[in-house]
Amino acid sequence: MTNGPVIWVVDDDEAIRFVLQRALRKSGYRVECFDSVTAISNALEEDRPQAILTDIRLPDADGLSVMEILERRQMNLPVIAMTAFSDLDQAVSAFQKGVFEYLPKPFDLDQVISVIKRAVALQTSVEAEPEEKRGSQLLGESPAMQEVFRTIGRLSRSDISVLLTGETGSGKEVVARVLHQHSPRARGPFVAINTAAIPAELLESELFGHEKGSFTGAHSRREGRFEEAAGGTLFLDEIGDMPLALQTRLLRVLAEGDYYRVGGRDLLRADVRIIAATHQDLEAKVAEGSFREDLYHRLNVIFIALPPLRDRVEDIPLLARRFLIQVADELGLEEKRLRPETLRILERLPWPGNVRQLLNLCRQLCVMAPGDQIFPEDLPPEVRLQASGRALGQGDQWPDLLRKWGRRQLATGTTGLVSVAQEELERVLIECALEQTGGQRQKAAELLGLGRNTLTRKLQKIEKAS
Repeated sequence: MTNGPVIWVVDDDEAIRFVLQRALRKSGYRVECFDSVTAISNALEEDRPQAILTDIRLPDADGLSVMEILERRQMNLPVIAMTAFSDLDQAVSAFQKGVFEYLPKPFDLDQVISVIKRAVALQTSVEAEPEEKRGSQLLGESPAMQEVFRTIGRLSRSDISVLLTGETGSGKEVVARVLHQHSPRARGPFVAINTAAIPAELLESELFGHEKGSFTGAHSRREGRFEEAAGGTLFLDEIGDMPLALQTRLLRVLAEGDYYRVGGRDLLRADVRIIAATHQDLEAKVAEGSFREDLYHRLNVIFIALPPLRDRVEDIPLLARRFLIQVADELGLEEKRLRPETLRILERLPWPGNVRQLLNLCRQLCVMAPGDQIFPEDLPPEVRLQASGRALGQGDQWPDLLRKWGRRQLATGTTGLVSVAQEELERVLIECALEQTGGQRQKAAELLGLGRNTLTRKLQKIEKAS
């Protein structure tokens, strides 16, 4: 019996408790399981764990009410929340309650173990209360996007500078807007400027404004983007393309908090939060001398890397459905749905234009597809050609591994190999299916081609054997 830290798992699903208990015990933790808030509340009267891992939706109460119970009893314990209903608003709400971490289902067991390890080590709750609730403009069930949601939750009480990186079309401006909406500056303006789209000789005036007569064509005084964004957020897109001379002036504004208009003598206060974004490698630009290192560190206080769409293919159905509804509403057309076989094609594409490319494709399909369902033949020819040309990855060569295992066992004189292999095969596949579905037995049974009752019996047999 391990003497490791005690972790309490709260979930009304027996299969999820089984998966988490097994994984945590293998990692050296002592685990106790509960199926309701009432059960854990009663247990806290006599004992306390090092961390609590709880589902949000429980039969008798919201799992986050555990935070209230701990507060009443003055117990400072880290609580990790889990839910199958994951979106940005819920992630922010979870942090508002004071959770240590927020994990979407189906969860990744390695991530669960990592979070538990940090929770036990720190023994403290993360405090990050968001501003007023707002409809989510970000979508994503993938682990990468859930991490973005959690970061936004952590930043919701701060107006600290943020640097966003990601390929073109990955949604950097959308994230910047959401950061603004969930910040203390949410009531102020959000002003965006693409520094790569403005000629270098005009960019200084665009940012800081100018006085009448300060240069040829300056017929009147003009406010710059820093003044427009006062009290709010200034989003500097494609910051990597900013000329070095302007980088120097921007650095001074960030360091001193004030600036002059071009040709002006009045010192103005820069009351803005800076969110910068780039698709370039700023560290490489620093190394080559085209980007100031001190400005890079000033901007890179908090770093958020947005994943390309090809690395979050599980989000494509969700995004495509939203875009098709959005475009149909904009154009006054009937809503259209992607057929499952069409979605499978989209999931095989490389998506060099990322989310923006998917939006444009949905716009095209909404206009051009003849029916309310979008079939593979409705896709543009270049899309079908691109999908068919992608090489499929080779499958795992598990029969070869099984063959090696069988030869080793036979060489040592082991008997009853078929029975042993069948039991181990079933156990591994059941564990994989439950991990894939976050412990949801019905979905796991469907993946395995088993009935729900059959899966339950096999789980009970495995649990007794362990």
